[in-house]
Amino acid sequence: MNRFKVSLVTTSVSIMLLLIFTCAGNLVTNHANAQGNSQAKDKLSSDLRDLAHGAKPDARVTVIIQFNNTPGNAFDSLLQSQGGRVKARLTNLNMHVLELPARAAEALAARPEVGFISLDRENVAFGHISSTTGADAVRTTNGTTTGGLDGSGIGVAVLDSGIDTTHKAFLDKSNGLRVVKSIDFTGEGRTDDPYGHGTHVASIAAGNARISNAEYTGIAPNANIINLRVLGATGSGNVSAMLSALDWVMTNRSLYNIRVVNMSLGAPAIDSYKNDPICKAVRKLVDAGVVVVAAAGNNGKNGAGQKVYGEIHSPGDEPSAITVGAANSFGTDVRSDDDIASYSSRGPTRGSWTDAFGLKHYDNLIKPDLVAPGNKLIYAEAVDNYIVTQNPSLDAGVSPVDGRKMMYMNGSSMATPVAAGAAALLIQANPTLTPNMVKAILMYTAQPLANFNMLEQGAGEINIEGAVRLAKLVRTDLSATTTVGAPLLTTITPPVPQSTIAGYTFNWSQGIILNYGYASGLDLITKYQGIYGAGVLIGDGARVSNGVLIGDSTKLTTGVLIGNNVITSAGVLIGDGTIFMSSGVLIGDGVLIGDGVLIGDGVLIGDGVLIGDSTFHSDATTQAMSATTNGDGTSSMPVVTDTGVDYLGY
Repeated sequence: MNRFKVSLVTTSVSIMLLLIFTCAGNLVTNHANAQGNSQAKDKLSSDLRDLAHGAKPDARVTVIIQFNNTPGNAFDSLLQSQGGRVKARLTNLNMHVLELPARAAEALAARPEVGFISLDRENVAFGHISSTTGADAVRTTNGTTTGGLDGSGIGVAVLDSGIDTTHKAFLDKSNGLRVVKSIDFTGEGRTDDPYGHGTHVASIAAGNARISNAEYTGIAPNANIINLRVLGATGSGNVSAMLSALDWVMTNRSLYNIRVVNMSLGAPAIDSYKNDPICKAVRKLVDAGVVVVAAAGNNGKNGAGQKVYGEIHSPGDEPSAITVGAANSFGTDVRSDDDIASYSSRGPTRGSWTDAFGLKHYDNLIKPDLVAPGNKLIYAEAVDNYIVTQNPSLDAGVSPVDGRKMMYMNGSSMATPVAAGAAALLIQANPTLTPNMVKAILMYTAQPLANFNMLEQGAGEINIEGAVRLAKLVRTDLSATTTVGAPLLTTITPPVPQSTIAGYTFNWSQGIILNYGYASGLDLITKYQGIYGAGVLIGDGARVSNGVLIGDSTKLTTGVLIGNNVITSAGVLIGDGTIFMSSGVLIGDGVLIGDGVLIGDGVLIGDGVLIGDSTFHSDATTQAMSATTNGDGTSSMPVVTDTGVDYLGY
C-alpha cells in the first residue's frame, strides 16, 4: 500500500472516529440533559406537575418547597423572575411556603438546593374507653382510685380545629385550665372550635372525669393540652398550616414539655413519605424526642360496602409515626367481642415516587401500627359547633348545659387520641422512653384481634394496662451509647405477657410491625435493640435480600425472629394465624397483584388512585350516624345523664 493510500485510510479512520466520538458525546450530553430534566421533574409532586403542564400553567398556586441546603441569592433572584414570593419560612424544617405560577415550579426544581416541591394540599379531620383500653387500671388498685398515672406534667399538642376552652372537661382539680397554649394557624384569627372536631379529640386524649360521675374520662385526664388550630370553621385546612404548627412545636417543645403530638387529620398520600413535607416534619419531631400519633383514615370501604386496601392517609404513612386505625368495642368494656371498624383505612401505604426513567414506585409499608376504640365515642361537645348543628342527632343528650354537653363521633380520628393519651401515660411512667420505645411497647403489648390481618390492625388493639406495666420496668439509664443486646429491663424476670381487662384475659402480641413484615421474640423486651434509639426507624431492623426479610444484626439481637409474611391473626400472638399475603408482594415495588385486586379480599382502588378522586371527607359527612347506632350499626358507649355536679374523685 503506497503512502497516499495509507494516508487516505488513516484520514478516513480518523474522521470516522471523530464522528463516532462526536455522536457519542452528543448522546452522552443529550442523555445527561434528559436525565437532568427527568430529575427536575422528579422533584415535583405528580399533582403539581399536572398543573404545570395543564391548560392553565400560569395559574397561581401555593407550594411547599423543601431544601437540601440553605437557599441563596441565586434562588431568590430566580423566584422573583418567575413571579413567585415567599409566604412563610419554616426554619426548623428547612422549608418555605411559596406562591407562584404553576409553570415556574420546574425551573425552581432544577436548582441544586431544592429537594422537592409539592402543592399546599388541603387537610381535613377524619371524623367506657378508659376502662376497655386499660387506662383505668393504671390509676386504680382493687377498684379504688389511687392517684396513679394521669398524664400530669406531660404536654400533648393537638393539631386540629381548635378547642372550646369553656368546656368543663379541660379543667384541673383546682379549676385551672389545662389548655396552656392556643395558637391559630388558619388565618381565621380564633382558637376556639366552631367546627367541633378538635374539642372532642382533645377530651378523648386528656379530658377530665367531672361530667356524669367519670363516665367519659379521657385517657390522660391531667395532661396539659397545647391547642394548635390548623383546621378552619368547616373542618379543612392546608399543609402549610400543619407545617407551621409542627415548626412551632420544634421550637417550643421544651418550654411546654410537649412529648406527644396528636394528628387526627390528614390528606390523601400522594407522594412517598420520603418526599411528603408533613412526613418529613413528623420525622424531625420524632428524632427530637416527640411521639407523633396519626390517624389511619376512614376509607376502609367503598360505596358498595367492599373492603378497600391501600388508603392510609398522610401523615399516617410516615414510618416514624404511630399510625392508629379504629376498633369497634361494641359499647362494652370487655374486649372479647372487639373487631376492626369497617371504615378504618387499611394498608399498605401507597405514596409513590418516580425514578429518572419515569417509573413509579410505591412505598407499600404495612400500616396501621395498631388500633384503638374509635366507634361512636361520647366526649366533649364544643358550644354551637358546625358538626352538631348540621347533625343534631350527634348530641348525646348527656346535658343541656353548654360546657357540659357531650357528643357522639366515630372514626380513626377518635382512635388516635386514645393512643396519644396512652403515650402520655407511658412517658409519665418512664420519662426516659424514646418515641421508638413508646411505639414498640404499645405494639408488643397490644391484643391481636382474631380474623383480621396486619394491614387492618397492625399489631392489634391497644392495651394500656400492659404497656404501662412494661414501661415501668424499662431501665432509665439507656442512652445512645447503650450496646445492642444489653439488658433492657430493671429485672431479670420479664412481665407475664397477658392482661386482664373487665374480667377478660388475653395474650399480648409479643411482637412489633416492621416496614414489610413483623418481628417477635422475648429479646424485644429483655434486651436493648438498636431500633429503640433516636434517629432510626423501627423498620430499620430488617433488610431485604432477594425479596426476603432478614434481621440486621447491628439493629437487632439474634433472638428476634423476622417474619416474612402479612398474617391474618388467630388472635393469640403476632405471628400466629394464616398467611394473608407474602411480604415479597409488598416489596415488589409496583402494582399489587392483578393490577388493583389484592388477594381477592377486597379491592385496591385503581392501583393507587384515591377514593373520590382525592376528595377530602370528614367524620361528620362520611361517618354519619343516628342517635342509637354508630357507623357500623352497633351500640355505642352508654349514655349517662349528667347531674350538673362535678365529680372530682378521679
